[in-house]
Amino acid sequence: MLAKRIIPCLDVRDGKTVKGVNFVNIREVGDAVELGAEYARQGADELVFLDITASHEGRKTFVELVKRIAHVLNIPFTVGGGISELKDIEALLSAGADKVSINSAAIRNPELIDQMALNFGSQFVVVAIDAKEVDGHWTAYVNGGRIPTDKELFSWAREAQDRGAGEILFTSMNHDGTKNGFACEALARMSESLSIPVIASGGAGNMEHYAEVFAKGKADAGLAASIFHFKEITVPQLKEYLHQKGIPVRL
Repeated sequence: MLAKRIIPCLDVRDGKTVKGVNFVNIREVGDAVELGAEYARQGADELVFLDITASHEGRKTFVELVKRIAHVLNIPFTVGGGISELKDIEALLSAGADKVSINSAAIRNPELIDQMALNFGSQFVVVAIDAKEVDGHWTAYVNGGRIPTDKELFSWAREAQDRGAGEILFTSMNHDGTKNGFACEALARMSESLSIPVIASGGAGNMEHYAEVFAKGKADAGLAASIFHFKEITVPQLKEYLHQKGIPVRL
C-alpha cells in the first residue's frame, strides 16, 4: 500500500494566511512563507497554497508570493486560485509550483482540464471540488464556495478524471473548519469510483480523524489547516500516531 500523505494547506487572502469555518468567518493565522518553511521542516509530504479570493475577485494568483514560498520548500508544492487559462499555469510552474489546482475554472470550462493534461501532463493537474451536501445530494460550488452550480459531486469528479486530472482535492463545505471529522462516507464513495488519488479536505480536528479518513474514507491524502496552524498537533506527532495505528506514512 502506498504511504498516506499529510498535507498542510495555506489558504491565502491578500497575501496573508487565513482560516475560516464553513468558508466564512475568516481570520488571519500567520505568514505564508514562514508557515510553509515550518511544515517542510516538520516533514509534511506536500504543501497546498490556495488563493481563496482570486476567482471571486477576478484576479490572478499572487505569483511573487508563490515564488517566495517555493524558495523555502523541499517538498511538492500545489498552487491554486484565480487560474483560468494555460498561461496562468505556465506562470505558476515557472514560479516553483509542482502541481496546479483548478476549481472554478474547471467547472466553467471543463476543456481546460484536457488542455492542461495535454500540455503539462496529468501529474501536474489537481481538480479541486468544493461541495455541499443537502438532503443527501452533493452540489459543487465555485468562487470559493459562494455560488452553487449544476455539477453533482461524484459525476463531476469522474468527468474530471476522464478529462485528465491526476488528483481530486475534495473539500466538504459542510465539514470545513468545524473540526468534527472528514466527510468519510462521501470520500469512500469517491475513492471507490475513481482510479486517481483523492485528497480529503474539510473537518480535521484531531489525529483520530486522520486515522478515520484513511481507513473508513479510503482517502490517499489528508489536507488540513487549522490544526496545524494553531499547533494543536504537529506533523511528526500525527505521523507517529498513524504509524502506531498501522497506517503507512513516510516517517
